[in-house]
Amino acid sequence: MPKPVVAQALLPYTLQIDSAQLEQTASSLAEEAVQLARLQQYQLAVPRAELAIQLAPKNAQTWTLLGSLYLQVEQFDKGILALQQAQSLSPENPAIKFVLGEAYFRQAKYEKAVEYLQAGLKLKPNTPGALFDLGNAFYKLKRFDQAIAQYEKAFALEKNLWPAINNIGLVKYEMGDVDSAIKRWEEAIAIDNKAAEPMLALAVALYTKGDKAKGLTIGEAALKLDKRYATVDYLKENLWGDRLITDTQKFLETPEMKAALAKIQDSPPSG
Repeated sequence: MPKPVVAQALLPYTLQIDSAQLEQTASSLAEEAVQLARLQQYQLAVPRAELAIQLAPKNAQTWTLLGSLYLQVEQFDKGILALQQAQSLSPENPAIKFVLGEAYFRQAKYEKAVEYLQAGLKLKPNTPGALFDLGNAFYKLKRFDQAIAQYEKAFALEKNLWPAINNIGLVKYEMGDVDSAIKRWEEAIAIDNKAAEPMLALAVALYTKGDKAKGLTIGEAALKLDKRYATVDYLKENLWGDRLITDTQKFLETPEMKAALAKIQDSPPSG
């Protein structure tokens, strides 16, 4: 005789969903993701944010967090989809528009970046970071005067924002106004004397103008602070233009800079 199948005698259990508990769990997961992101552990943060979304799919903040994390791991299309979902849930939130602007910038879609950054700035105009990002987008579009105007607005709101002053120098150099670029980089260094970027840019400009000894001294000091600036890819990431990169390559090929780089090649960046 076959044995009776016990499972047939079991009644299906109806799971009771506690929506408040789900929300609380989602919130905890999102907070974990934020903490991991602060530690730059983005690969660990992403799955927690994804699970938080599954548990609480109507939370605009969590969608924004997920979108931002996707940008950090360079999954730009997924990031934009998540941010668009966040915007549909919270259409008047300027922060979401700012992050969308960043996402499109990272994709080199500079017109779209301008569109979203300007939309966010209409809602929250005095936002230094967004003004700075808008300046960068205009710079990439070669709308140099508009770029400078945004950098100046950003700096007026945040007096320690040396990257805004630095980037005005980058724009001026590409426009052929080397003296103005030098002045801006000197201002940026006065704000932060450990900022390697304006130091190297200043060194290259001085050397190219003929002040070779001063340029070489400052250039070596800059690369001691951060040797990543000796690589062209890193300069491009930091929006250095073609003219400045060409002059920097010539500068780094000098025997003096080659010797200086050889000395610091094995040392970690200190800035």
